[in-house]
Amino acid sequence: MKVLISIDDTDNLDSPGTGALAAEIARMIRVRNWGQTFCITRHQLYIHPAIPYTSHNSAMCFAADIDPACTETMIAASAEFLVEQSAVGSDPGLCVVRTETCTDPGALVGFGQAAKSQVLSKEDAYCLARRLRLHLSEHGGTGQGVIGALAGAGLRLSGNDGRMRGRLTLSGDASQITVKALREHRDIDAVQTLAGELLPDSTLINLGDKVKTVLLGGGSTLLVTEEVAGAVARWRTCSNQELKGY
Repeated sequence: MKVLISIDDTDNLDSPGTGALAAEIARMIRVRNWGQTFCITRHQLYIHPAIPYTSHNSAMCFAADIDPACTETMIAASAEFLVEQSAVGSDPGLCVVRTETCTDPGALVGFGQAAKSQVLSKEDAYCLARRLRLHLSEHGGTGQGVIGALAGAGLRLSGNDGRMRGRLTLSGDASQITVKALREHRDIDAVQTLAGELLPDSTLINLGDKVKTVLLGGGSTLLVTEEVAGAVARWRTCSNQELKGY
């Protein structure tokens, strides 16, 4: 059974972060042989004075292929983990979406997109979750994290939002690499410019300190931008600041 598992508002400024907890839940799924897990994506939500987030107001989501007989056990264990491991002062939420049986994926995607520019309520989140028959639960504090958890699942489902957690490790210590070599990396599906142009395999790319991909077109895409005038290569990988929109 293919599912999306999304969590939000589990951290504070001194804790390891929601991404670290998502990684631990994914590891638990693999270790207990409940299924296979895939990359974790970070989804930036609306920053607004009316939204009481604990650090950066971003949700974390990952896809998994779960043994149907283990699904409810997995959900219960994930909920228990959030209760035990979420930081003091956080308001954790958990969302689990069975993607093959989601009755209105467009509505879920729409909720995620709305959460990037609007102030939404717990009632909005629970109402949609009930209508779509998704798992949505709160595990401490005010439970406001259910909004972000549901939004994160919707944004992941869209296939066009979010930064992949962690940085890519490239072989060797070269500061430049061709598009062909980049596309041969197991965690890169495409290399394109910020304007959406796919670059020829022979194109040389300057590598920044942190090489990160984003979720675009349902795949892991490395975005590049034009270098400063006079650089050896015309293109370079994007900085974290340049990827903030994702």
